Amino acid sequence: MRDFNEYYQWHVGKKAEFMAEILRKKDYRVSLARTKEEAKSMVLSMIPEGSSIGLGGSQTVIQLGILDELRNDRYQLLDRYAPCYDSREGQHFGILRESLMTDVFITGTNAVTMKGELVNMDCSGSRVAAMAYGPKKVIIVVGVNKLVKDIPAAVDRLYQIAPMNCRKEEHHTPCVETGICTDCNVKQTETIRGRMCNILSVILSAHKFPGRLNVVVVADEMGF
Repeated sequence: MRDFNEYYQWHVGKKAEFMAEILRKKDYRVSLARTKEEAKSMVLSMIPEGSSIGLGGSQTVIQLGILDELRNDRYQLLDRYAPCYDSREGQHFGILRESLMTDVFITGTNAVTMKGELVNMDCSGSRVAAMAYGPKKVIIVVGVNKLVKDIPAAVDRLYQIAPMNCRKEEHHTPCVETGICTDCNVKQTETIRGRMCNILSVILSAHKFPGRLNVVVVADEMGF
């Protein structure tokens, strides 16, 4: 009897190949990684020594296990994940603003449609702003779990994963209690971290700046 894992590996491999193909047609520079470890090596190979590096808020980036390699003298990392960093303090916006002008910006994406569109939902907008314009090179790491049919399906996916993001970032929204998004209207105050789903972004193609948007497709699940 065949191991179930054999079918899983076959399926995610085929999905990854499909995603890579549709993204290449939209002029993204695409690399296909069979494992997370291979994806990590690919990302590091894309970063010239001495580069300034910004990071998007991304569970995929954390899962990639790349932070220790970036935290050394070879790079100038703007480290939003540093133990001393508190996103509720004033330094939050300083790091995010500076990340818009880095040499390299590393992030994930919330969804990839079957037409090669990248769909994201942001709280402050810093991640999608950097993906769209600013950093010289953007490296987007994406697992096969992010593939959806179209933009409406992508938006539906964004709201499904919103409770996990809100809980991770300690927002005071109803979905943190219920686990279900109700499209809330919780206001941000000095003491309350409000609604997280504020800015919807769709990247239709990478035609404008050839070589700027780089995607590493991983034949596995990555992030939420």
